[in-house]
This record gives sequence, structure tokens and C-alpha cells, in this order.
Amino acid sequence: MKIVFMGTPDFAVPCLERLIDMGHEVTGVFTQPDKPKGRHGILTPPPVKELAVKCGIPVFQPVRMKDGTALEMLTSASPDLVIVVAYGKILPKEILEYPKYGCINIHASLLPLLRGAAPIQWSILNGFTETGVTSMQMDEGLDTGDMLLSAKIPIGENMNAQELHDSLSALGADIMEQTINALCEDKLTPVRQDHEKFTYAPMLSKELSPIDWSKSAAEVHNKIRGLYSWPCATAKLDGKVFKIHESRLSDVKGGQPGEIMEKSGRLIVSCGDGKCIEILNLQAENKKAMNTADYIRGNPVAGSFFE
Repeated sequence: MKIVFMGTPDFAVPCLERLIDMGHEVTGVFTQPDKPKGRHGILTPPPVKELAVKCGIPVFQPVRMKDGTALEMLTSASPDLVIVVAYGKILPKEILEYPKYGCINIHASLLPLLRGAAPIQWSILNGFTETGVTSMQMDEGLDTGDMLLSAKIPIGENMNAQELHDSLSALGADIMEQTINALCEDKLTPVRQDHEKFTYAPMLSKELSPIDWSKSAAEVHNKIRGLYSWPCATAKLDGKVFKIHESRLSDVKGGQPGEIMEKSGRLIVSCGDGKCIEILNLQAENKKAMNTADYIRGNPVAGSFFE
């Protein structure tokens, strides 16, 4: 089968690797345009492009999808099927309908939950104990197409968004392979989503970062896990902004919201429900991240308050 792959970030790389290993003819890869990165603004290709170039696959990087340019590119690749994994662009009707078997999306949630740009992070921010990957026959809506196959994985109490990202990325490759195999064997049974039960996972921004210490310890812990490694949960101490990289729930109770209760080199912070979290790793402004035991050694904080 001739397949075009559309994807951009690290999350999509295992799927493209698997697609190549499966032996199908990958006639093209669509990915977002190169972007400047770092202090010097060096133009950097997306991870999916790097793999495609390495494997000698034609790469297409349209800036717009609705002006006919992208369709012309797709036509030149002449696919029977398009696989979409974290591409980051909305596909117009003419592209969705061009391939014989349409476009199949690999989405990092158990649809109809967490449609949108950041399902991995929001599954943790919302306190889910499990999530998964769903393959979906794409339509013109935002992750509204009929579901094909899915698989679940648990979310551990201390699992952060980066760890969950890596697990779901690997699972996505498995679901993609199973979906394509079932398609080739004419064994797919599309299932309509229950649109009344959908939830949304909007794009992340730094506006989400500040911790509200009046929230419960579980909610604060979920924010720290869910926003790692970008944009990171933050808190102010003595007027300075700290990034909080790692935490865990604590058995210690009491204190006012945001109150720091240092105990034997441990950084314990009280939350709004009277329960506490322990901060394990933090990063002061213009400093490197460090474990809290090392930070406390040079910066006594007991009795202080995080804002």
C-alpha cells in the first residue's frame, strides 16, 4: 500500500519508524516548516523530517493547507492512505477525501475524551488514572471522526507528562500497525463517538504555570506532573519565580496554603485541603535545576511561604 505520513514532533517518530519497518511504500512525509530554535535562532527541522530525510523519503512542508498547494503535493505522492500523528495542522475536506482509504489519525487519548492539542498533559492535569491511544477515521471536525482501535495504559501517581508521552508514543506505533493491518484485511469496524461525552484538551501556555496553593495537594501535584517539562509549574518565593519540576504527595498534614515546612532536609509545602506535597526538584530563576536537599542546604526556607 502507498502511504503518506503526516507528523511533526518526537511523539510521531516511533509511528513513522514502524511504518517504514512494516514495508509499505511511504511515498511522502508532510511535516511543519523548519523553525528557529535556541538563543541564536538556528533554523531547525522537526524530528519527523530528520527521520524522513535520513531514510530518503520525500518531505513536504506546506505553510498553508487550504490554498491548493498541499493538495498538489499530496497528489504527487499519490497515496492510498494518509496516516496523521501529531501533525499540528487542520486538514481540509479535499485532502481528507483524496486517498482511497481516507486519513487515519493516531490520537493520544481515549476518545471522545480529551480532543485537541494537549491530551497527554491534560490527562494528568485532570487527575486521570488511565488514558490511552485511539485510531480514528478523520473527518472535518476536531478529533470527531469514527473510532477504529484503541488501547489503555495506567497513569502512575508520580508519572509526569514526559514519561506518559514516551509510553503513549510507543503505544501509538502499536495501534497504528494494528489499524493498518486490520484495514488491509478488511476487518475494521468504525464506531461513532458519543459526542455528548467529549472533553477538550486545549493547547498549553505559560498562563497555566503558577501554582494555586489553595487547591488540594492532589491538584497541585497533578499540575507539577502535568506541566513537566513545558511550560513547568511555577511558584514565587521571596519575590523570585521557581520552576517546580518534581513532587510527590506527603503524609504530613497541617499548615497554611503555601507554607513551607522543612523537615530533615525535605521541602514540605501545605496545600488548601490541609494536606501537603513534598517538592523533590526545583529551579530558581537563572539557575540550574537541583534537588531540594541541596537547595535547602544553602537556602533555609522553613517558615517561608510560596506565593
